[in-house]
Amino acid sequence: MFIHLGGDVIIRSKDIITILNRDAQELSSVTNLFLKAEEKRKAKKVISADYIKSIVVTNDEIYYSPVSSLTLNRRAQGRSLIEQSLDKEEDIDL
Repeated sequence: MFIHLGGDVIIRSKDIITILNRDAQELSSVTNLFLKAEEKRKAKKVISADYIKSIVVTNDEIYYSPVSSLTLNRRAQGRSLIEQSLDKEEDIDL
């Protein structure tokens, strides 16, 4: 399934490693160190430079998104529930 991060950016939900609140970067030195290390290894994409609410780390890129981390987590969980429902339906059809 896919998740819309804002702007024209849509990513595969299975590629997501973590979704962080933007404030976590400022509040936690461990999170800040993690993000700096990841930025060295991966491409950085700022979706909206004016307003950043969340940081999404994937296998290949780091996205700075204007969509809140709570909203993105709900989208990811909603997709997960849909996938689980589809898997159950396929099991029943067999």
